[in-house]
Amino acid sequence: MATMVAGSNAALTAENPGLGGVMVAMGWQIVPSNGPQSELTSLAIVCGEDGRALSPEHLVFFNQLTTAGGGVRFTGGEEGAPGATHDQEQIDVEFGLIPAEVAKIAFLAYVDPEVRGPGTFGAVRSAYIRLARPDGSELLRFDVPELHGDRIKAMMFGELYRHRDDWKFRALGQGYENGLAGVSRDFGLDL
Repeated sequence: MATMVAGSNAALTAENPGLGGVMVAMGWQIVPSNGPQSELTSLAIVCGEDGRALSPEHLVFFNQLTTAGGGVRFTGGEEGAPGATHDQEQIDVEFGLIPAEVAKIAFLAYVDPEVRGPGTFGAVRSAYIRLARPDGSELLRFDVPELHGDRIKAMMFGELYRHRDDWKFRALGQGYENGLAGVSRDFGLDL
């Protein structure tokens, strides 16, 4: 297993021949408070060469569980399951089902203002994204730095992207102070 830092890249399929897909898991802890607590929601955005979502149907989250063709599939979290790593959210990616026009898949989490009111990443600790083989063995992990969380309302944890005929992963930890509005603008979505 490799531990990554922000901005680093890791080869997946080139260094793991026969790897047909990965489980992308995201996790975090929320510091309890007496007032409203931040509630995070994760999502994956499937993008073309221009870095923007191919269409609104290329957004995967709890209310839209899969892309057409099933290449990217939201599976929820496994917290509390036997042997679980306490991931909050899991998204399965099957490389063979990803259309050729897909250049990258971005993995984000945002503070959902509709669940418990407005909030920030200020109460979020130990956020991470990890990639594992279908058998559950971990390939890599990125622990997201806790920087200016009191101003951040959405966070891009990382992205899978094509490099020639292979898939790679880039660790990012890019925060959005403007939350879903910034994500919508960057990815060409109406969120």
